[in-house]
Amino acid sequence: MSQAIAPNSWVVLDYVLEGEDGEVLDESTGEGGEPIRYVHGYGMLVPGLEKRLMGLGSGTAHEFVVPADEAYGTYDEELVMEIDRTEIPNSETVAEGDELVATDPDGEEAVLRVVEVKPEAVVVDGNHPLAGLALKYKITIREVRAATEAEIAAAATSFEEAEHAHGPDCDHDHDADGEKLVPLGKKPDGPPN
Repeated sequence: MSQAIAPNSWVVLDYVLEGEDGEVLDESTGEGGEPIRYVHGYGMLVPGLEKRLMGLGSGTAHEFVVPADEAYGTYDEELVMEIDRTEIPNSETVAEGDELVATDPDGEEAVLRVVEVKPEAVVVDGNHPLAGLALKYKITIREVRAATEAEIAAAATSFEEAEHAHGPDCDHDHDADGEKLVPLGKKPDGPPN
């Protein structure tokens, strides 16, 4: 009998992630893909997926639709803003689709995607690229076992470091005292988180 996923379980799973229209957005068996390996219960997956995996065993396959509010959050129009080009490093080379790393007055970082480049300004979007979308996951659970103390410690450290990430539950003011986010520079290319 296989062990069921519970808090502090080490889990390895293959996945296919599809958008609302059925388009494959990511998959573990695709080019450059690999299975997800994580400790359950430390927010390493979107909340709706982690909740749906609880109690499932290895060697099983499942399909889930996770609504936007349990995935990357609803789309927030207030996170779309216009920034004067003079505030952006290398503004002459900034292009639509680029990502900028910005900091707020408290020193918290956020990723902003460039959605439009104007002669005097750049329009950026602070929403996650998958915000507002219900996501379909096709999951095959390859392994479930009790996590080691080292794996739990690493998961707890990652959780603490990400505890105040700018996600759907972020509750502080991004425009404190009228100060806008200040870009620091371009983010390295990579898949969406």
